[in-house]
Amino acid sequence: MGQTVNNFRPTEKGYYGPYGGAFIPEMLYANIENIRSQYQEIISDTAFQEEFHHLLKHYVGRPTPLYFARRLSEEFATNIYLKREDLCHTGAHKVNNTIGQILLAQRLKKKRIIAETGAGQHGVATATVCALMGLECIVYMGEHDIARQAPNVQRMKMLGAEVRPALSGSKTLKDATNEAIRDWINNPNDTHYIIGSVVGPHPYPDMVTQFQSIISEEIKWQLKEQTSKENPDYIIACVGGGSNAAGAFYHYLDNEEVKLILVEAAGEGINSGKSAATSVLGTQGVIHGSMTLLMQDEFGQILEPHSISAGLDYPGIGPLHAHLINTKRAQVFAVTDNEAINAAYHLTRKEGIIPALETAHALSILKDIKFKEDDIVVVNLSGRGDKDMNTYMANTPKK
Repeated sequence: MGQTVNNFRPTEKGYYGPYGGAFIPEMLYANIENIRSQYQEIISDTAFQEEFHHLLKHYVGRPTPLYFARRLSEEFATNIYLKREDLCHTGAHKVNNTIGQILLAQRLKKKRIIAETGAGQHGVATATVCALMGLECIVYMGEHDIARQAPNVQRMKMLGAEVRPALSGSKTLKDATNEAIRDWINNPNDTHYIIGSVVGPHPYPDMVTQFQSIISEEIKWQLKEQTSKENPDYIIACVGGGSNAAGAFYHYLDNEEVKLILVEAAGEGINSGKSAATSVLGTQGVIHGSMTLLMQDEFGQILEPHSISAGLDYPGIGPLHAHLINTKRAQVFAVTDNEAINAAYHLTRKEGIIPALETAHALSILKDIKFKEDDIVVVNLSGRGDKDMNTYMANTPKK
């Protein structure tokens, strides 16, 4: 899966500094231990690697282009490159991970796949690989997200997946994850849970990061090919759970000359009561099986997040990213709903690329950083905006 990263690899028990670990109910212990004890050996096996990379190339469409955004670069007087994960099969980076995990599930002899999804991209990517391999697929999705991401729900159903609504709480990603975990507890023997981000109990954050590390692996040689330098000055990525950011950062984690920028969702404003700015509003606690930063009240009850973007509407953050923030290896920006909408329209009309609402958050901060003329800035364009057209049309920026 590429070179070994030292300072930001998890410990044997899955900790990144104080974050990570596996805080799980006893009934899930055997399942998690089964994965933890075998995943590294399985995914490092030559036959696994050959099948994984064959599918990434011939099915997913990798390598994805690293596109020099000329008009955007002229506007911001620097050199902006877009890593085009939106051009992956299914429309986002999520499929890199689901390809890896479906191959793992087969080797673990699992016949039934469950997943959670917010924006629907991970649900579509999971339904896609289940159709490819002929496995049963059940996707949990918040009722609120089902309504605002209808095109992806239709895609999942067409692919043969059952989409089960989460009806509790805010009826978004957090609640879908809760339902998926309950399912796994009730079906421990034949079921593999494909978690879509770098969250959850160890080994999931590390495993998903390794599957997504293909992104930064490609950035290195693509930059070298185009600029004669393999190291950018900045890498910018949106973060909810944070799998696209983990993949884009992976091969640069120990190179402090490369500035890492995380962009999270401020919703209607950080202090509005309708936000998902975990790095600002969060404190250390346990959510969905790992110790991390999460939005919680004084009694440890999880606060409801808000973002116009279903994929960033999560009250926590992956433990790797919590560690990057805690050690100041990564800088964090928070972007409001309106700023993300404006950034999406801006890219669309500057470069003819309609980004996902999640990605639009990352694009929004280009105006907030003073770049040098010779800087190389890579923005991970994590997904395309087809799924968000209803939201975009309902929120056209005022001229």
